Amino acid sequence: MIFLEYVCKIKQELAAYIDREKAEFFPKFFNAYPGGYGEGDQFLGIKVPDQQKVAKKYYKSIPLEDIQVLLRSPIHEYRLTALLILVYKFEKAKLDEDKKAIVDLYINNLEYVNNWDLVDSSAYKILGAYLEKKDRSILYRLARTDHLWSQRIAIIATLWFIRKHQFSDTLNIAKILLNHEHDLIHKAVGWMLREVGKRDFKTEFEFLKLHYKQMPRTMLRYAIERFEPELRQQFLKGLI
Repeated sequence: MIFLEYVCKIKQELAAYIDREKAEFFPKFFNAYPGGYGEGDQFLGIKVPDQQKVAKKYYKSIPLEDIQVLLRSPIHEYRLTALLILVYKFEKAKLDEDKKAIVDLYINNLEYVNNWDLVDSSAYKILGAYLEKKDRSILYRLARTDHLWSQRIAIIATLWFIRKHQFSDTLNIAKILLNHEHDLIHKAVGWMLREVGKRDFKTEFEFLKLHYKQMPRTMLRYAIERFEPELRQQFLKGLI
């Protein structure tokens, strides 16, 4: 196929799923208004399950060059579809060199992974999975940037490790982001700490004992969401 033919086919198929009501709703939902964290993002109004259908249809055949074109689009749904394709490609890749090519494309285009759904759909499934048995220093570099989405990628990528009962990177990156100003980081860190606690309550509890008093309230609430009511109240009242 000629260059970009897959891009055209995917855009045509996605167009069949456009919902005008969703197109009006999504900019508000994803804070795409002036001053919002998603300012400037554009939406067609396509639901995720429909994007998944298209991504599953094309992920085996579409070249990485075409995926990058979709990923660099100003249209949110094109970027998410591109990331879903990358995830499917990565999951099916057998050779490390093929996985590395996917990860390189992902890393080189992080500026386009620029809303929470884009991050949460891809970070742990691509970057986290790739780093399972590799050096993870890139996550610390991302966490120490002043870029909101790179920081969220850093902590969400560790979900892959958490599911392998490896918690140290999550806790270390959580400490780096502990005093972050943005609510989306508070929620992401609290969520990952909660995921740790689902597998190892003691590890989460000991971490919270040391740090909960300096945590933003939202981060703490997310982290202790599954605790028994009495213990949750003790944390919220600063009595631990």
